Amino acid sequence: MKQKLVFLFLSISLFTYGQKTIYEHNNFKEFSKDHKILAIVPFLATLELDEEQELSKEQLDELEDQEGEAVQNALENYFLKRKEKKKFSVEFQDIKNTNAILAQNGISIDNIDIYTTQELCKILNVDGLISGNLTLSALISKSVPKVDFLSIIMGKSDFGRIAIKISDGKTGKLLWKYEKVINRKSGKNTNAIIEGMMKNAARKFPYDREKEKKRRKD
Repeated sequence: MKQKLVFLFLSISLFTYGQKTIYEHNNFKEFSKDHKILAIVPFLATLELDEEQELSKEQLDELEDQEGEAVQNALENYFLKRKEKKKFSVEFQDIKNTNAILAQNGISIDNIDIYTTQELCKILNVDGLISGNLTLSALISKSVPKVDFLSIIMGKSDFGRIAIKISDGKTGKLLWKYEKVINRKSGKNTNAIIEGMMKNAARKFPYDREKEKKRRKD
């Protein structure tokens, strides 16, 4: 009986951890038809660390910025690899240029959320924006924490959730969104997590050339 209960808990837990959600706007094709270049901005991170990890507000803010910038960097790395194989129908602005332009306009990861998508796209001179947020109970930019077996069967091995969004620069409308729970199987660090996420979402990624071809046929 105990073995059956353990198996049940484990099954439920693994099912929950694998959950992901992909949304695409019904009129994506119309809104994105003139898209040529997108900017990836730093992600907004919220850290919910254990109470024993005593940090000042300044230290916590710094770590949150670090995690948000790590996701921005990991996404660029992923897109650059795929770009070499001519997988995308759009270009991606160099994040060094993106961050420099934002800084020149007094925009940082700490206040970027007060600007609209249209405002940011106009400042960056791009057609659309890739942004997002993540909530973490552990730092992932260096390495994913180890989780023991008991935590897995009790449903506690996930330590975060990430959402990647694409928005239209002209209208500000949300065109695409991918949400996923992060756990120890997601990858060993931010780069691995993003790589795995985007590979799983590749067939659903709206700017994939193969998907674009199918849209044109339809």
